[in-house]
Amino acid sequence: MSLDYLLDAANWSLTSPDGFPQRILEHLGYTFLSLVIAAVIAFPIGLLIGHTGRGALIAINLGNAGRALPTLGVLMLALGLVGIGLVPVTIALVVLAIPPILATTYAGIRAVADETVDAARGVGMTESQIAWRVEVPIALPIIIGGLRNASLQVVSTATIAAYAGLGGLGRYLFDGLATLQYGQVVAGAIVLAVLAVLIDLVLAGAQRLLVSPGVDGRGAGNRPTTARPEPKLAG
Repeated sequence: MSLDYLLDAANWSLTSPDGFPQRILEHLGYTFLSLVIAAVIAFPIGLLIGHTGRGALIAINLGNAGRALPTLGVLMLALGLVGIGLVPVTIALVVLAIPPILATTYAGIRAVADETVDAARGVGMTESQIAWRVEVPIALPIIIGGLRNASLQVVSTATIAAYAGLGGLGRYLFDGLATLQYGQVVAGAIVLAVLAVLIDLVLAGAQRLLVSPGVDGRGAGNRPTTARPEPKLAG
């Protein structure tokens, strides 16, 4: 396996429009845009059906149906409807990202213990306050887990942007296969895999910062233990 293309300093030039830095930025742009749109759509729906328990069957089934759709098929359909450009790629990636975010948000909210919700109502909290101040913080590890899952799927599938005439790391895959330059294909695949791992590590770090230690169990080891007095022997 030749790594000459990957290790060639010219391919890492910051000023080259075909260099790795430019392609990585383009790839991150497609990924970030799609994840933000998917989160804006899926999170409120998951929160609503998780808190109220209404419409869960329809929403989850629609989410599963969206998960079953082939992303390339969705891209082809979008290309036929709106033409080449950023819009069809974004539509295909958003359809891919919605199901994991929706399903985990719903599952996380529903997993909050009924006793906890009843206690919040008992102290006079409104339904909105219960959802945002009680249920979301407790469900946050599961919600972020869904976001991490969606990000991995989107960053690996965003290579289809090159198929629609855009840039990103998919350019190395499609162009390399078209010209039989397999070193270019291998380099693009390696950079894509490393990028996916780095994004997951960043989200894992964000999860550690955002989730309360008392929720994910990290705070359990810091609790002070009560020393029990040694029993005194009679006589």
